[in-house]
Amino acid sequence: MIYGNECVRRKPWDLPFCAELDEISGLRRVLRLHLTLWGLPELVESAQICVTELASNVISHVGVGTPTTLAVSMRDTYLRIEVGDPDTRALPTLLHADPDAESGRGMALVDALTDRWGVILRADSKVVWCELATGLTSPNGHAGGPRVQHAEEYLSLYATGRHPRPTAQGRLGTAIAEEAAIDLIADLLHWLRAHGCDPDEALDRAQRHFEAEERSENEALGFVP
Repeated sequence: MIYGNECVRRKPWDLPFCAELDEISGLRRVLRLHLTLWGLPELVESAQICVTELASNVISHVGVGTPTTLAVSMRDTYLRIEVGDPDTRALPTLLHADPDAESGRGMALVDALTDRWGVILRADSKVVWCELATGLTSPNGHAGGPRVQHAEEYLSLYATGRHPRPTAQGRLGTAIAEEAAIDLIADLLHWLRAHGCDPDEALDRAQRHFEAEERSENEALGFVP
C-alpha cells in the first residue's frame, strides 16, 4: 500500500470536568469532533458510549460534582480512553445484569464494545481506561474506509513501474503517492477520450459522487450545515 507513515498527527488530549449528567453531552460532542478530525469516525459511537458509561460510574459511585478528567490518546494502533477521579475505593465491577435492569450494565457495555479495559490505582486517585482497535497500521496512519483502501491498492499497482525503488519500509511517502494519483487520473482521462468519452463530464460526475458521499458521511456524524 502507498501512504505516508505520518499522515495524521493524533496528539493526546485531556479535558477536566465535573461529574454531572449535564456534562456528558458536552464530552460526547468533543469526543466526536476529535475522532472525526483524527479520521476515526467509525469509532465515534462506541467511544461515546464508553465515555458516557465511565463518566456515569463516577457520578453514581463517587458522587455528583466530583472533579474528573477525560483523557484520549493513541496506544500503538488502539484508541485509548481514560476517565480519572480522586476516589480509590469505588472500583468498577463487571456485572451480569438482567437485560431489563435499569442499572448495572455500564461496564458490561464497555467490556462488549472495547478490546480491553482496566483500572490504574494511584496513591490518591484512579483511572479507568479502555481501548478500541482502530484498524490503523500505525498510530499516525490513516483509516479512510473501503474507498481509501481501494485507492491505495490501485496506486500501489500503478506506481510500481514509476517508482521501482520504494522506501526501506516498502512504502512510498505521501508526496510521491500524490504525484502517482495525479498521474493515474491523467492517464484515466486519456483512456476516456480514446474511447469516445468526455473527460470533463467524467470529472464532473466523479466530483458530484465525492461531494454526495462526503455530505452523507457528515450527516451521519451529525455535522449538518
